[in-house]
Amino acid sequence: MDLVFQNTFQGGPTVKKKVVAYERVEKPVLDQLKETYDVQFFKNIDTRSDEEFLAHLKEAEGIIGLALNVDKQLLDHAPHLKIVSNVSVGYNNLDVAELTKRGIMATNTPHVLTDTVADAIFGILIATARRIPELDHLVKSRNWNESLTNEYYGVDVHHKTLGIIGMGEIGCAIAQRAHHGFNMDVLYHNRSRNETAEKTYKAKYVSKEDLLKQADFVLLMTPLTPETEGLLGLAEFKMMKNSAIFINGSRGKTIIEKDLIEALQTKEIAAAGLDVFEQEPINHDNPLLDMPNVVTLPHIGSSTHETELKMSELAAENLIAGLNGEKPPTLIDESVWKKLNS
Repeated sequence: MDLVFQNTFQGGPTVKKKVVAYERVEKPVLDQLKETYDVQFFKNIDTRSDEEFLAHLKEAEGIIGLALNVDKQLLDHAPHLKIVSNVSVGYNNLDVAELTKRGIMATNTPHVLTDTVADAIFGILIATARRIPELDHLVKSRNWNESLTNEYYGVDVHHKTLGIIGMGEIGCAIAQRAHHGFNMDVLYHNRSRNETAEKTYKAKYVSKEDLLKQADFVLLMTPLTPETEGLLGLAEFKMMKNSAIFINGSRGKTIIEKDLIEALQTKEIAAAGLDVFEQEPINHDNPLLDMPNVVTLPHIGSSTHETELKMSELAAENLIAGLNGEKPPTLIDESVWKKLNS
């Protein structure tokens, strides 16, 4: 990592600007930021009431981290804030409109995690179809005492139909794996047509309803926005084949979780693979945890050593640019830059 720091005033001593770091910033990046900035790191706190956090926020010019809810209430405690650098491609935790209104830059970390997330989500699909976690438990619990019988059989992935709702960068990377690696037919539904996906992966654009009715695997990859919150509920799950497998790699609130539970209990669909949940960490009494036909993972999409480091590095680049009055590499709302330079 080679981050360039500029934090001096001409003719005067070096002044360390205050930065609040929250939750997940990789240690090498955090350590390097601390060499130049006054960085205070917080984790597992109530950001609405923690006195130390609020005291540092009052002087902070930058925020870097994961899943901090940055809304009007928090911003009222941060009068000197210049930039919020999210260590995530998603930014539903940020009130971007309010940040722009106040002339505060907001950034995320796209692109660097695309292949890693695509690997994870396609892995969850395979694991669910072939019942890998369930059968791993069978072996480790010492209950594999005879040849496998058909009650434990999974289903094929190859040559099946994959329906992707949300054909963005990660959706395309999953389509690549499905089409070229597993000879799958790819259907997709998106806000707009994706000609690259259609030409390169022979993906077919269809309505959401047709996708739900035709796909063997329904994969949700949309960002969480007011338009996508609760996108799939019981009516949508009932449209799917009884043999269909649902995979959620987006955000937990893009579906109505209680409706998914009902659809699984009543066998409207066959199984589900979930990397995200309505509440994270998941409640221990959630019925999904007791269903052998549901693969549950702790939001592992980008969680590899290599990719998490790349995300923190990009977030730091964004932070440093913003603190230096420069345009960050991955600014979410371009209009705020125009506003700051008008």
